[in-house]
Amino acid sequence: MKSVELLSPAGSIRNMQYAFAYGADAVYAGQPRYSLRVRNNEFNQLDKMAEAISMAHAQGKRFFVASNLAPHNDKIRSYLRDMEPVIAMQPDALIMSDPGLIMMVRDKWPDMPIHLSVQANAVNWAAVKFWERQGLQRVILSRELSLDEVEEIRQRCPDIELEVFVHGALCIAYSGRCLLSGYMTHRDGNQGACTNSCRWKYDTHEATETAEGDIVATNPDIQKQIAESSKNLASSFQAVGEVGSWDPSVSPTDSVSSGKLLNIEDRVFLLQEENRPGEYMPAYEDEHGTYIMNSKDLRAIQHVKRLIDIGVDSLKIEGRTKSHFYAARTAQVYREAIDDALAGREFNMGLMDKLESLASRGFTEGFYRRHLPKEYQNYESGFSISTKQQFVGEVIGKDEVTHEWIIDTKNKFSVGDDIELMLPQGNQVFRLSSMKNKHGESVDVAPGSGHQVRIPMSDDCAPDFGLLMKAI
Repeated sequence: MKSVELLSPAGSIRNMQYAFAYGADAVYAGQPRYSLRVRNNEFNQLDKMAEAISMAHAQGKRFFVASNLAPHNDKIRSYLRDMEPVIAMQPDALIMSDPGLIMMVRDKWPDMPIHLSVQANAVNWAAVKFWERQGLQRVILSRELSLDEVEEIRQRCPDIELEVFVHGALCIAYSGRCLLSGYMTHRDGNQGACTNSCRWKYDTHEATETAEGDIVATNPDIQKQIAESSKNLASSFQAVGEVGSWDPSVSPTDSVSSGKLLNIEDRVFLLQEENRPGEYMPAYEDEHGTYIMNSKDLRAIQHVKRLIDIGVDSLKIEGRTKSHFYAARTAQVYREAIDDALAGREFNMGLMDKLESLASRGFTEGFYRRHLPKEYQNYESGFSISTKQQFVGEVIGKDEVTHEWIIDTKNKFSVGDDIELMLPQGNQVFRLSSMKNKHGESVDVAPGSGHQVRIPMSDDCAPDFGLLMKAI
């Protein structure tokens, strides 16, 4: 069985480092001017991108640059000029969707590998054959394909690399494409079965992003409604594993990575259709257009083995706007799933639980299967019904005298909490017995973001890239 690439998002060098530390084989990043969905991205600075590509190659990893917008004439005029220094950095591929830009890159840099972006919406084997004949190295398949459809494309197109999304936010509408009917009513507006869902009544609520990379309502009452609605839906299904829930008492502003709301140009909103209460769709705009995301994030870890058996070359995690914790956690869990599949081990259902904390709005497996077996129905239909965790701190150093680990806190945690320490070499679970502040004084509580504490840890493990989670 051939190897399969785990591809993680990188909105910053820091995110890239954590993704690599926890098992990613490659990362993708974008320039804000020529890439979609790149809020909070530091790669608008060319020196940062050059540094990241060099670091990736030094580790034997790969770095892909997203250049996937559909440009108007103004951007075409400057595109080749602006891309010249990027090409000189020798990224491993460009991720592109516009045929005109692809033609221009192929003409000027014929040796530059190109991957077809999911934005091009390749949904059949003939389209994949077409792009193969244009000299593209890889096609990122549409998010709307079933496993059987992916398999047929692989059988009919054996010589081109295929990539699919397995985790993250699902973009259900961008710019003028009519996708709402399909998601709301499972009718295809693009083939004449429009339900005019774009004309339905929607509520709009301001939202923000947590340190875990999850989108939550800024208003705690609205977020509580989302949680309660999801829990009520989940309660009708028999739980597989332990029962738990997201803690609605925790204010979303307590978990904002920056400690404040996003800048006005980066604000996210949640849309709710009146006939689907409790299913909130994140939406935001940037210079390239308007984006509406599905109310639930994609989680297809249970299909990793099938996708590997099919012969998919790359499994992709969405989330260039997410935190380094998100990059690390998703890479760690999907790496385990890939390694299990390659070793012939049965799928570990517990891996699904490990991802629960990354989406308070719940998960879907998208279009991969039309009908779910009983054991998966609770995951598809309900909110988290397993033990949830919260990202509470990261290890930033070690005191060589006391051997205590120095923790930069992200969210509140206390002595007596059950803590899981994430490490690249393996996780540790323990009950926190003691803690000191930066002055060496014993404390019982580590406040939220902006504080440092010290905790006792064994000398048997290295603190590099350590992250702390607590059970909630």
